[in-house]
Formats: sequence, structure tokens, C-alpha cells
Amino acid sequence: MSVTAAPTTESLLSRSPAMKEVAALARRLSNVDSTVLITGESGSGKERIAKFLHDESARAAGPFIAINCGALTETLLESELFGHAKGAFTGAAQDRPGLFEAATGGSLLLDEVGEVSPAMQVKLLRALQAREVRRVGENKSRTFDVRLIAATNRNLAQAVAEGTFRQDLYYRLKVIELRVPALRERREDVLPLARLLLSAAAERMGRPVIGFTPAVAEVLMRYEWPGNVRELESAMERGVALARGQEIQLEDLPADVCGPVARLPASRPAAGRSLADIEREYIIATLEQNGGNQTRTAHVLQIGIATLYRKLRSYGLIARPRGGPQAEPLSLVGAPRRVSRPEVEPTSSNEARGG
Repeated sequence: MSVTAAPTTESLLSRSPAMKEVAALARRLSNVDSTVLITGESGSGKERIAKFLHDESARAAGPFIAINCGALTETLLESELFGHAKGAFTGAAQDRPGLFEAATGGSLLLDEVGEVSPAMQVKLLRALQAREVRRVGENKSRTFDVRLIAATNRNLAQAVAEGTFRQDLYYRLKVIELRVPALRERREDVLPLARLLLSAAAERMGRPVIGFTPAVAEVLMRYEWPGNVRELESAMERGVALARGQEIQLEDLPADVCGPVARLPASRPAAGRSLADIEREYIIATLEQNGGNQTRTAHVLQIGIATLYRKLRSYGLIARPRGGPQAEPLSLVGAPRRVSRPEVEPTSSNEARGG
């Protein structure tokens, strides 16, 4: 059985309670023009939230423009946001409107706004207060009609306390704050997002990949995703690129996502080793990755629990049962230790069914 990718959708995925709360608040905010500050870890999907705010608003027919404030120098950022007049500086061959003007009738996202320099913070504050901009090299002020959205992965309240971010600009931006939870805080969203991103990558690359195996789904749900949605997107793109068939397999995932299972071939080449040795290392690595939980390990390996028990016993990791209380799951930290009973003691009929 495979986990098939869902069709691409522009709606905001919100299976988890945390994201349902964010989505509900975002829908309420879409009906007003208030400035919104979106906060959250890098890669958590802040721009997706901003685009959702725009698409659900009365400004949806207008432009949605995003700019990464941390990627430009102060001079370039000023020119990009406010525009410049012909001859204002070397290379300014003609008048050029800035993004505040270009986004008129729509929405402007100031991404990584916490990286804006102190001098630029003053100019940005003035523009937001007066609702007008002045192009570099001009004395004329021009009004704009833009829904402003700001996003940052920094703690702006702390930056204000440290004196690196203006308090008045902070409150000007934080009319309403939307905090996007990290992906590890909303695990119910991992698989729906993975299917969405897989489908988009497959369409973009023209590959016939439609889903991933249950073992892959298990790994995706267990991983912590320090890079959040951006890291998940990269993992799905890699999987689509490397998939040999219609499903992404464990071997197609990045090594840091898949853990020791994916690193085994790289750490010990298979050449000159028996299939039994390779299988043994693979099973033990999967068991270690699952904290010694045999039931979960059997599910990931797609084998019966009786089969797994028999193999572990043959490796000398489980002693033959002699009665007594049930032992705790295996612990493979350091040298493997024996336990007196497995999680499930199979009968001979169980063994026959397990494999």
C-alpha cells in the first residue's frame, strides 16, 4: 500500500489544532487592511501565510509582492522599496518606481524585517506613518495604497530591549501578530504537506511520482524538521528526483532525515559483504532508530513482528524466553544487551504467518 499524493491546492493546510488556530485568525484578518506581523522559525511557512492573507482579501486581484529585507544592503533596499529618479546614482538611467508604488492595490510582504538597518528603520517608519514614499533623488512625495505584511524569525521584542530595533516601528508593524508554529509542533500537518510538496515537485520536474511508501511516511512523521517546511520541500524534491518508480523509498530521502538507515551504505560499502550481513545491519539500525521498539520497527521494515523477533534472536540480541515478567524494549545504545522476553512472544503459528 502506498501513500498517494493529494492534488495541489492553494488553500492553507491546517490539520493540527495549532495551524487551525492560525488559519482561523488569518481568515478573519483577510477582511481588513490592518498591518500584520508574522513570526516563526526560518522555513516555517511565513510567506505562505502572507500569500493566504492576500488571496483571501479584497485585494486578491491586485499584486502580491515580497522582498527579503535581509538580502539587500541599506542603499539597495531603499531604492527597491521607494524607487529612484533618473541620475540619482550611477546606473540610474531612468525613473523607477519602488515596490510600495508597484504593489498599489495589493499587498507588500517585508520578509526578514528584523534585519533592516537602524537608518532604514527610520525611513520605513516615516513611510508607514505618512502612507507616502519619496523616491531616491526626488523631493516629491507619492502616496501608496498597500496592505503591508511583515515577517521575521527574530524576537523583535528582545531586539527592542537590546536597542537594535526601534520600538515605534515595532508597534507600527505589530498591529496584529500571527505566530506560525514550527513543523515539529504540528505533526498532523507533516504528511498532508509532504503530499502537496511531492505533487508540486513531480509536476514541475515532469516525473511520474505519485506518493511514498508507509516506511517513508513513518520517517517523515518521526523527524524533528529543524528546517521546517523548507526542509520538507527539499526532501520531497530530492525524493522525486531519485525515485526509481512511482513511490519515494527510504533510500531516496536525505541521510539526515532518514537517520542511520540511510547512512549505513555510505559508512560500510556493500561490496565483498554477504546479503545476510547487510540485512542484519539494516535491521539493527532501524531498531536503534525506533528506540528499541520492535512493533514500530517491524512496521517500518514491513515484516511481521514474529519474523523480526526470530531474526533478533538469531543475532543474539534476545535470549530465549524462560518465563517471568515481560522485559522492556531493546536498548541499542552502546553494546546491545539481552532481554529475557520480546515485546510479543510468537507462537509457531504466528511465526508462520509473520514470514
